Amino acid sequence: MGSSPDRRPPSADPAGGFAGGASAPAAKHVGVEAPPARAPGSVDEPVVEVVAGVIRDARGRILLARRTEGRDLAGLWEFPGGKREPGESAEAALARELREELGIEVELGAPLIAVPQRYPHKRLRLDVRRIASWQGGAPRGLDGQALAWVPPAKLASYAMPPADRPVVAALLQTDRYLVTPTPADDKAWLEGLQRALAAGVRRVQLRAPGLDAARWRRLCAKAIGLCRKAGADVLVNGDAALAAELQVGVHLRAAQLPRLEARPLPPALQVAASCHNAEELRMAEALGCDFAVVGPVKATATHPGTPGIGWSAFAALRERVSLPIYAIGGLAPADMAEARDHGAQGIAAIRGLWS
Repeated sequence: MGSSPDRRPPSADPAGGFAGGASAPAAKHVGVEAPPARAPGSVDEPVVEVVAGVIRDARGRILLARRTEGRDLAGLWEFPGGKREPGESAEAALARELREELGIEVELGAPLIAVPQRYPHKRLRLDVRRIASWQGGAPRGLDGQALAWVPPAKLASYAMPPADRPVVAALLQTDRYLVTPTPADDKAWLEGLQRALAAGVRRVQLRAPGLDAARWRRLCAKAIGLCRKAGADVLVNGDAALAAELQVGVHLRAAQLPRLEARPLPPALQVAASCHNAEELRMAEALGCDFAVVGPVKATATHPGTPGIGWSAFAALRERVSLPIYAIGGLAPADMAEARDHGAQGIAAIRGLWS
C-alpha cells in the first residue's frame, strides 16, 4: 500500500475550533478491532468493518473527530463513527456509535461510499453514510476526543488516515468522468460533448488516438472552452506538453508511468492515470496523481471477448492505495451505487456517458 506523508495535525483555536493543518490530500478512518468479515478479493483474511457519518451543521461545515492517544494513528482526524459489532447492521452500528461518541440521536441519510483499505496490521472496510439530521444538541466529544467543524473546501488540509482520502473526494468531486470518443465529424463531436455536459458531466478526458495533431489541438481548444463554460474539469490524454500549453490536466496512460520520475504538471493542473494492477496504482500514487482509473470492470464493446475483472478484483486493487479511483469498462450511471459500494469515486466511460 502506498503510504501517506506525515502531516502535522491542525492546531487548537481559542474559540474551540481548529485551524487547518499542512496541506495534503486527505485519507481515512481507522477502526478499532472489529468483527471478522471477508475482504473483497480475499478468502482468508478478516476485515474490520467500520461505519462513519458525514454530519453537517447549518453552515454546511462537516464534523471531524481527532483520534485520541493510545489508539492507532492517534492525532489524525476522521469522520465520527466506529466498529460494527457481530450481528449488528451498519445502520444500527452508526446510530449507536454516534450516540456513544457524540451524545446525539441521528436520522441516517443516503450511503456515500464504502472504502476497502489495507493497512500494515489489518484490513478494513469503511462504510460512510450521510447524516440527514440529529437531535440532542451540539455534538460533544464524550470520549475526550477533539472535534472540529470544517468547511468542505478545507477537508483536504486535515491529516487523516488513508481510507479518508476517497471519502473526501466522494464529498467534493464529481462521480462521472467522461472519456471522449474519437471524432469522425468535428461539429458532431462538439455537439455530443455539449450534450454530455448538459447531462451533468463535470470531468472530461479529451482522447482521440491517431487524430492529426494540428486538428486535435484546434478541437481541444474548442472543447476546453465548452468545458470551462460548464464548470467541468478537463484533462488531455497522454500529452503533458499539450496539457501545459492549454493549461488543463493530463491523463497518463499506464505505459507512461514507469518512464516518469516526477509529476509532469504543477499542482494547479490535475494529473490522472489509467491503471490495471497494484504496481501501476502504486506508481500513480508515488507520482502524486490526483486520481486514477481502474478496469475494465465489465466486458466492453471495444474489447470483445475480453472479460472484465469484476467488482471484487476492483475492490482488492482499491484497498492498496488511498487515491480516488474511477471504475471503467462497460459501465453507465446505473452502475453508480455498486461502484460506490466497492470504493469507487464513480464511473469513467465513453459510451455510457457520451450517449
